[in-house]
Amino acid sequence: MYQQVLEDLLKNKKNFVFIGEAGSGKTEISLSLAVYMTKLTDKEVHLFDMDQTKPNFRARDVAKKMEEQGVSLHYHEQILDTPNVVPGVKEHLKNPDAYILMDIGGGAYGSHMIGQFHNELNTEDSIVFYIINPYRPWSRNLEDIQITMQKVLGSARLRSFSIVGNPNLGMHTTVEDVVEGMDKLHEYCGDTPIQFVCVLEENCAEVEKQISEPVVPINLHTLPDWMYKS
Repeated sequence: MYQQVLEDLLKNKKNFVFIGEAGSGKTEISLSLAVYMTKLTDKEVHLFDMDQTKPNFRARDVAKKMEEQGVSLHYHEQILDTPNVVPGVKEHLKNPDAYILMDIGGGAYGSHMIGQFHNELNTEDSIVFYIINPYRPWSRNLEDIQITMQKVLGSARLRSFSIVGNPNLGMHTTVEDVVEGMDKLHEYCGDTPIQFVCVLEENCAEVEKQISEPVVPINLHTLPDWMYKS
């Protein structure tokens, strides 16, 4: 099912922005989708690491791995806390022969740096994915989500967005955790549609039986090997 979701997106969009609360899962989602896209298109796939808000678990940490899988990963070396902007963003956003994914830093502070690209992103060929993990501290009720969302989207100067569900408690998330998290999201979001739900690949088959939204499998790319040891 997820392949059809991505194929439909690739037919209508070329620029994909991943934004939301800190720790919502933007980086792992953007990395996984970038890899999938390389398998579905002959066009170039470029991922821009725009995250300047945390020192660890960033897309740039797996740049070589992404390049080996056909994803061109762009980032700017960070000097202390200086928020350097990756070069070439506008040129790539305007390139009709390439797909662009942008992993944006969490919260209003992280999203502020892409406000300068609002003219290129508030277009019909761009889509903004607002990632929500209902288990995160500032996404545990509707009021918190709305306040955070307004700050993030306002700082980024973005007019529209699509919600993506990413209910998880880390690498040991169970099927039950996902389903309970989706119940929370439905309660919070009401009639607002959820574009798709991101789920660890090993849980996808069971989750698909229990929720109505399309499920997109996610693989964890940025975790170091020692974190997998019990």
